[in-house]
Amino acid sequence: MARYTGPDCRLCRREGAKLFLKGDRCYSAACAMNRRAVAPGQHGAARKKVTEYGTQLREKQKVKRIYGLCEKQFHSYYVEADRRKGVTGENMLQLLERRLDNVVYRVGVGVSRSQARQLVNHAHITVNGKTVTIPSYIVKAGDVIAVKESKANNTFFKQLKERKPNGVIPKWLEFDINTLSGKVIALPEREDIGMDVREQLIVELYSK
Repeated sequence: MARYTGPDCRLCRREGAKLFLKGDRCYSAACAMNRRAVAPGQHGAARKKVTEYGTQLREKQKVKRIYGLCEKQFHSYYVEADRRKGVTGENMLQLLERRLDNVVYRVGVGVSRSQARQLVNHAHITVNGKTVTIPSYIVKAGDVIAVKESKANNTFFKQLKERKPNGVIPKWLEFDINTLSGKVIALPEREDIGMDVREQLIVELYSK
C-alpha cells in the first residue's frame, strides 16, 4: 500500500490548515502554520483562481490527510456511508472517528494519529480485553479501550501518566489516564467531531 513518507508540515501548508499531524509540535510556536502559512513550492504564495472542483478536491484531501488514509481506503468509507441511512457526509465522518487509531489518539494515548496507529499495530491496545492490531477496526458504543496490561509498565506509558495531554477528550469517549483504560460511551455526533471541514463538498465530489 502506498504511504506518504514526506514532511507532515508540508501537508498542513498545502491544505492551509492545521491538521495536527506532528503531535506536541502543532501546539507550539515551531508549527509550520505559525511560521509560513503558504502552500509549499516555488509558487506557493501566488494567488490562484480556485474552481468548484478544486475546492471540493482540497476538502477531500484535507480530511483524507487528517486521518492518514490513502485514496482507496477513504473512498471505501464514502461508499459505506452512502449505503447507510442518514446524511452521507456525517455518516462518513462518524465512521472515520470510530477507527481504533483515531480513538486512541482522541483519548490522548497517542500524541498524533500516526503514533496511535503505530501503538495499535504493535499490539499495545486492547478492545474489550482482546488485543486488536488493526488500526481501521471500528469501535462500537460500550467498547472498553485500554492499554494492554503487559505493556503498561513501558517507559512510554509511564511518561504518559506524568504529562498533560493536549486537547480535550470528546464527550462520546471517557478515559482514565491512571488506569490507561476508557470506554466508548456513545457513537459520535457531528457536533462532537469538532473539525473545521465541509463534508458536503466531499459528497458532491464523489457524486459526480
